Amino acid sequence: MIKKLFRIAMTLLGVAVGYGVFLLAGFFVELEGIMGRTLSETEMMWIAAAFEIIFAIIFFKLTPVVTKQGKKAAANIENELKGVSGSDMVTGTVGLIAGLIIAYLLSQVYATFQITWLTVTLTIVTYMILGYLGIVVATKKGADIIKNINNARKVQLVGGKGKNKGMEAAPKILDTSVIIDGRISDIMRTGFIEGRIIIPEFVLVELRHIADSSDSLKRQRGRRGLDILNKIQADYGIEIYNTTAEKALEEIPEVDVKLLKLAQIMNGKVVTNDFNLNKVAAIKGVPVLNINELANTLKPVVLPGEKMQLFLVKEGKEQNQAVAYLDDGTMIVVEEGRKYIGQTIDAVVTSVLQTAAGRMIFAKPKK
Repeated sequence: MIKKLFRIAMTLLGVAVGYGVFLLAGFFVELEGIMGRTLSETEMMWIAAAFEIIFAIIFFKLTPVVTKQGKKAAANIENELKGVSGSDMVTGTVGLIAGLIIAYLLSQVYATFQITWLTVTLTIVTYMILGYLGIVVATKKGADIIKNINNARKVQLVGGKGKNKGMEAAPKILDTSVIIDGRISDIMRTGFIEGRIIIPEFVLVELRHIADSSDSLKRQRGRRGLDILNKIQADYGIEIYNTTAEKALEEIPEVDVKLLKLAQIMNGKVVTNDFNLNKVAAIKGVPVLNINELANTLKPVVLPGEKMQLFLVKEGKEQNQAVAYLDDGTMIVVEEGRKYIGQTIDAVVTSVLQTAAGRMIFAKPKK
């Protein structure tokens, strides 16, 4: 039924196009000059009817082709839109409207021209170019423009004393590892984390799957993460971000990649203690707050030549090595210390190795 109605509509469109072509032909060609005499109104009607019938038949025959190509075009548009986030669609629409408004203002200038075809041509071209530019500029630079506008509005003088009011903090997006780790709750209690605390829905789903795991260790870690999440929710409030509306995230299978994409969409920062995620985020240009890096930075500074008392716990990997630990868990490798295992000795720090994954201290027994 729909196909029949569409075919009828195409046929009627062909009739309208045929009549339009007849009028256009009459505008450019003097029919009276061709026929050698003035045509009567009846003859003009027959010629117009002939145009309408010809184009009605053409459009009727072309209906299956148009339908097939239309379905392909609709499928292509749908696939393209799947990779476009909701924020990009909104900014693109705003850009299109802005471009069309500018095109309308310019078209008023063209209306003063005396040449009709030139006015129409320039108007059409202007609408097409400015509409396209509005979409491109808005989607490519819209986030930066909005961010700059918001930052400019946030900077205000307080009480006329010349103090700048702090800009609104970027949202902090927590990943699964940092929730299970639990230290984020203590850091939030100190007030060092500002802004909205975001838990993506897919992170919550992953945390629930870990808590339901058949592996007892994973299950324990997952339940610990849920307990930490409930504590943060009760003490500070968190926002569970529903990502189903973000088409750009649906086709991404990896949770970590989704996390980074969401941070880009929200102009937020990812809070994690995952070393590999930190590296990928640096490649993609996504700001990251790494809890392990913060902990390593806050550890007491130990310098070569410093003396300390150590209790040697176990053997080291290399021959004649022993291992001790500081109160904060930092491992100390003691050369020539294997014979002192189980004893407390005086040692001298020989070197300190600092990496993104942690810190390792090397020492020797004091002689």
